Amino acid sequence: MAKQVAAVLSPLLVLTRSVDGEGTDKPLKPLHRQLYEGLRDLVLDGRIEPGAQLPATRVLARELGVSRMTVVQVFEQLMAEGYLTGKVGAGTFVSRSLPDDLLSVRRQERQEPLQVVVPQASQSPGRQLSGRGAVIASTSVLTMRDEGKPRAFRTGVPALDAFPWSIWRRVTAESSRHLPLDLLNYGDPAGYAPLREAIAGYLGLSRGVRCTAQQIIIVSGSQQALDLIARILLDPGDSAWVEEPGYIGARAALIGAGAHVVPVPVDDEGLDVVSGAATAPHARLVYVTPSHQYPLGVTMSINRRLAMLEWAHQHGAWIVEDDYDSEYRYSGYPIPALQGLDLHSRVIYVGTFSKVLCPGLRLGYLVVPEDLVDPFTAARSVSDRQPPALEQVVVARFIEQGHFMRHIRRMRQLYAERQEYLIELGRRELAGLLELAPGEAGMHLVGWLPRGTDDRAASRSALANGVEVRPLSAYAYGQNSGTLDRPGLVLGYTGLSCEELAEGVRRLAASL
Repeated sequence: MAKQVAAVLSPLLVLTRSVDGEGTDKPLKPLHRQLYEGLRDLVLDGRIEPGAQLPATRVLARELGVSRMTVVQVFEQLMAEGYLTGKVGAGTFVSRSLPDDLLSVRRQERQEPLQVVVPQASQSPGRQLSGRGAVIASTSVLTMRDEGKPRAFRTGVPALDAFPWSIWRRVTAESSRHLPLDLLNYGDPAGYAPLREAIAGYLGLSRGVRCTAQQIIIVSGSQQALDLIARILLDPGDSAWVEEPGYIGARAALIGAGAHVVPVPVDDEGLDVVSGAATAPHARLVYVTPSHQYPLGVTMSINRRLAMLEWAHQHGAWIVEDDYDSEYRYSGYPIPALQGLDLHSRVIYVGTFSKVLCPGLRLGYLVVPEDLVDPFTAARSVSDRQPPALEQVVVARFIEQGHFMRHIRRMRQLYAERQEYLIELGRRELAGLLELAPGEAGMHLVGWLPRGTDDRAASRSALANGVEVRPLSAYAYGQNSGTLDRPGLVLGYTGLSCEELAEGVRRLAASL
């Protein structure tokens, strides 16, 4: 294919700087976001061919009337996601590794609504637990109990010491004073309508999720979301891919529903779709954390994303996208959600407020395809009828009044500083014992132990010395994954002050 030199982009890109034509005062997307989405769509739709050279950043900035830094940041983001490549002294090009047959999927029409079959539940006689109950009771989500005050280096804990309590108390008081009486009655199992509207607006602007408020279902955290998904979409014996290593809670929900769990290796590009298709070609569901893989921290490449979407479309499989901490990216902008690339309604998006606000709130949400709204809402009502009303009202107001986005921006800065401090401590105190490298995103790091070390023994030794570090091997389900050639420990850092990080590193060094 001949190289297309310096593609003319300005006629294909329209950046809007005023309110829409209907006169509404709805805020516009930032210019960098508009430019990012415009360029990405030009690549995915095939209007810019693989290998085509893009204009110089200074030229494109002048043509579009934006700052050169805006264009530079967008190019860097698209490079990080694999859409573009850069050659020193030559320029910026559309990646040649984007396969034409997958890009062509973008040009196809959406499919007809999916037919959903809800299986009848089986019954187990007798006083003993059912087979499913016994499996659930024996399947632990946690590798250790998360009890008491968080200590170094418990994972998944936000900076509770930096939570905006004064604002939260004020919003709670306002919400309580003006709480409508009908909210004290039974409500919509799908959740409080204004909260669903607020979440839909936030996801569209910040995560690139394409949905309406009607597609959002409020749940009691992401674990309930995963349990609902497994029970509604899988029959006992159905195969489901999980990342290897991967999130234990997802594995537990799938096993509890009677699924056959298939571990699929994760490498530098994320879950290996080719390996999964070879091992379990007829799997009904795939669980992935594409924006920031848990626990390894890699980002799924655009090639893998497109390949997985195409595979799910061709095989009628579901993709569960767990977007647990994607807001916290410290290099460039957050990676957009996989759901925004889905043209065939195969992706179910899972989000939670546990990481961005606090775990005790117990609020999360699902974004489901339109034809799954009624089945999921019915299942939600069977599970625990409805989410609590006051908490939903408070979170809705917190988002609507702008506090939520400001809080995320502050936490992103704070977490970057805490990660940098932990890396500095590690280089000084853990040299030769544990190798820590900076992470581009998230709330935890993987520390690599010397080869041949038993990471479970290292975890036990640390716990005996008052430090919680989870062994990487605890996140593995299979036995033959190349990703587990080296032992490691998973360290959370966001919920710890500098003093607590320093003390934790000292104790960990003594343990190792």
